[in-house]
Amino acid sequence: MSAEATKADDGHTKPRADKPTIIRCQDLGRTFWRGKERLDVLEELDLEIPEGSFEALMGPSGSGKTTLLNIIAGLDRPTRGRIEVAGKSLGDLSEAALAKWRSQTIGFVFQHFNLIPVLTAVENVELPLLLTKVPASERKKRAQTALRVVGLEDRMDHRPQQLSGGQEQRVGIARAIVHDPKIIVADEPTGELDRQSADDVLTLLERLNREFDKTILMVTHDPAAAERASVLRKLDKGRLS
Repeated sequence: MSAEATKADDGHTKPRADKPTIIRCQDLGRTFWRGKERLDVLEELDLEIPEGSFEALMGPSGSGKTTLLNIIAGLDRPTRGRIEVAGKSLGDLSEAALAKWRSQTIGFVFQHFNLIPVLTAVENVELPLLLTKVPASERKKRAQTALRVVGLEDRMDHRPQQLSGGQEQRVGIARAIVHDPKIIVADEPTGELDRQSADDVLTLLERLNREFDKTILMVTHDPAAAERASVLRKLDKGRLS
């Protein structure tokens, strides 16, 4: 077991209590308008997540899970409250600065993989680095390394249609880690997978958390997926319990 972890009574690996906070939300609220109808998706939400934690977020549809994930990842802004992620107050950043911060700090894993069909696995993984000043030779080297980490060194030149669903999601995870982000946000990462493929993906996320100290926040409806996390949080009607 990693020195940065302890065992809880239920056998799950939990991050050490003295780890610094990497995500902090204070009195967070998010309101949307549907015509004249006001929808308070998040209300007075307080949240602290320590660095190196693997946390699952569950709740019924419409409870605000994806909205919270998007705010933490810098894809959306709260209507009220304050949010700090990886040492940055996101509300203080311009759109350009927020985009740059996001490209350096956050890795995204999507339910539907979002791979480009005409590109090979290594080309799909390389995509986030095209927005950086990394030379082409180094971009390919990093993409190949990321694919080795997820166990797809023998599928680098395969296109998405030549891969299974589980392999496609592992390419998606390689793409999420190719720029070495501090935080991985995963929105229903096993939602399109059979049980065995889902378990393989969850084992990979556990490894990224344990061996590479990635902070992972995962939205899921799957109790079996939630059990793999070290912390389970439940969101209902915009409030955490």
